[in-house]
Amino acid sequence: MRLTIIQTGDVPEPLRDDFGPYPSMFERMFDGTGNGFSYEAVTAYGNSLLPDPTRLEGIVITGSPAGVYEDHDWLPPLREFIRRAYEAKTPMLGICFGHQIMADALGGDVRKSEKGWGLGRHAYRVANRPDFMAGAPETLSIACSHQDQVIVPPNEAEVILASDFTPNAGLFYKSGKALSFQPHPEFHDDYALALVELRRGRAPEEVVEQGVASFAQSSDSDQMADYIGKFFRGISA
Repeated sequence: MRLTIIQTGDVPEPLRDDFGPYPSMFERMFDGTGNGFSYEAVTAYGNSLLPDPTRLEGIVITGSPAGVYEDHDWLPPLREFIRRAYEAKTPMLGICFGHQIMADALGGDVRKSEKGWGLGRHAYRVANRPDFMAGAPETLSIACSHQDQVIVPPNEAEVILASDFTPNAGLFYKSGKALSFQPHPEFHDDYALALVELRRGRAPEEVVEQGVASFAQSSDSDQMADYIGKFFRGISA
């Protein structure tokens, strides 16, 4: 199965040389699942043209520093791309901004949260278990870095991952072929920790320190990656 990675933002410039681009992080994550996916990357911003989603085998929409409520000329074409992909039942995954723009395009409400920054490793309750998450534990701990949140999910979406801080952290859509998560299973801890440190001076110091300390908790990112791999593999089987 070929996954088309829609890149919606860049790694922050101070971290770019050490950690590389977001598509490479997703490729590494998927390679770790042993599913034998192949990849192509397409940028959504700038003057890039998005491919025809009805002709793609699988779609991954990355994180971004942009907000879905901001005025960027590349956002309306991306929303239309998502709607066409959903209508065509092209398998689609969104992470962080990808999670938010999918919800926004499909009828949800996304805003900058009054709760402020979510940083470090957060624990999320598994609220529902689609087939690809059968046997999932009560909670999954995954790195996050965000201020925006899905406040109201689309009518088409069921909440599958939740926390008190992020009630709509994971959404699985009624088509059975669209899935999204607020946290970042593609982030290795060294990058996730570097992102937390980068927020010093922007996020409250207490939140930054809690984010740094949170990495003492073990990660479930590999387990989440396996669930995502099963989501795509089940569709392509």
